Amino acid sequence: MSDITIQEPQNVSWKAKVIIVGGLLGTLVGVASAYLLIQNREEEESLQVTPGEGVKLGVLVLGLLRSIATLGEGK
Repeated sequence: MSDITIQEPQNVSWKAKVIIVGGLLGTLVGVASAYLLIQNREEEESLQVTPGEGVKLGVLVLGLLRSIATLGEGK
């Protein structure tokens, strides 16, 4: 009988690497954002985020995600 070996598809390993790197970068950005927010809070003694600022931040995040999604399209 011949030995049959099943190989893991190549695309699984690069996908896992992308997810891990993306998760690490997201974690670092989140920690840096929290640190900056804490520093701002300590200086001003109150944290006031208006609904308008929240909407601006949401639009910026969605724009960033859309830009990331279109990175490999070659536009």
